[in-house]
Amino acid sequence: MHTFMENRKTVKIFSSIATDAPIIYLNTNTDKGQQVYEAAQATGCLPFTLVAISDLDWNHDMASWDSPAAFKNGEPFTGGADDYLRLLVEEIIPRAEKELPGPPAWRGIAGYSLAGLFALYTIYQTDVFSRVGCMSGSLWFPGFKEYIFSHEPKSRPDCIYFSLGDKEAKTRNPVLKTVQENTEEIQTFYQNKGIDTVLQLNPGNHFVRGIERTVVGIQWLLSR
Repeated sequence: MHTFMENRKTVKIFSSIATDAPIIYLNTNTDKGQQVYEAAQATGCLPFTLVAISDLDWNHDMASWDSPAAFKNGEPFTGGADDYLRLLVEEIIPRAEKELPGPPAWRGIAGYSLAGLFALYTIYQTDVFSRVGCMSGSLWFPGFKEYIFSHEPKSRPDCIYFSLGDKEAKTRNPVLKTVQENTEEIQTFYQNKGIDTVLQLNPGNHFVRGIERTVVGIQWLLSR
């Protein structure tokens, strides 16, 4: 593992020894990169390099635009995704990939919760990622579904993975309760465009088996 800091973000590279292994960038609100990589290796998945970025300003870096707090006493969202994506593309990716034995076969981006929303948002701002993993993505985010339906990605993604806990929409919160309906509509939208995509429903709410759900999404992206 190789670690470096970039603009107060911690970047950890779990590198495959395969010279042309694909690379997946994982944004995480806590330092879970090692757990994800080790869990993926334990399942015998195909070789890949994982770059995990933590110490994010979560409600800023992962939010596509400003939005009020989704929870009572929660923090509002201050849309900093464009600035963070610029840092990721211009600084973190080149520095991380200098550590690799060779150029990756392809580059993917994945995330859980708000980082899943960010992963999907990136393909509308840059063409550097060809595969997307949106695990329990915060697709309840106000205006996001409408944004997707009215914009074109910078380049057509090879595949997009969605997952959701089957109890995530069972809430009285009027914003959060839209998450399953929105996720289903977005996944169908991509499917109708002929993009390789799937939506997997998992037992439980948003906070159940996040590491395992993330690994399943990464495995799916690697298998396409």
